[in-house]
Formats: sequence, structure tokens, C-alpha cells
Amino acid sequence: MPYIAQKNREKLDAGINRLAARIVAQARGYGYDGAFAGLLNYTCTRLAMSVVKQQFGKMRYWILALISGTFKNIADEFYRRIAVPYEDVQSKKSGDVDLYAQIEEEIGK
Repeated sequence: MPYIAQKNREKLDAGINRLAARIVAQARGYGYDGAFAGLLNYTCTRLAMSVVKQQFGKMRYWILALISGTFKNIADEFYRRIAVPYEDVQSKKSGDVDLYAQIEEEIGK
């Protein structure tokens, strides 16, 4: 859940914004829009592993499970808050897939 107290956000946001700027600058050097994805993946992975190393010294199964769950929750919340509204707008703009309505009707019977 990304909804931490405001005072805790303020302690992290400046560093996060600097890191984001570095990712964007490096991605631009690759010359294609999707280049940021690998850099973002690396950054998030390395950040998680660095936190584990600094806080616990070594990896344990429960930490793996906790971090995997955290990344899953990040993906789910990002999709729910950003992708779903975006897709809803695009569906209205371009028209829905016709079979959705048919299948939804069948499910309702």
C-alpha cells in the first residue's frame, strides 16, 4: 500500500525524484521510448535487494515472500489506479470489443 504518512513521504520524495530523473536521462540515451522499462526494473530490484542487505544482512524465505507480495501489490494497485481508468477512456473512444457484451450477457443468465 503506497499510502504512507505525509511526513514519511517528504523524507523520501526528493531522493525518488532525483533517481527518476537519472532513469529518464539514461533511458533517453537509448533512443527509444520503452528503454526506461529495463532501467526501472533494475532500479526497483536493486533497491529491494539493497534494503534487505542493509536491514537483515542476508536473504530469508519470509523476506522473499514479503518482497514478492509487495511487488505484486504495487503492480495490482498501479493497474487499478492508472491502467483501468486509461483503458476505460480508450474503450469509450474506440469502442469496446463486441464479444465482451455477449459473454457478459451469457454469464448473467
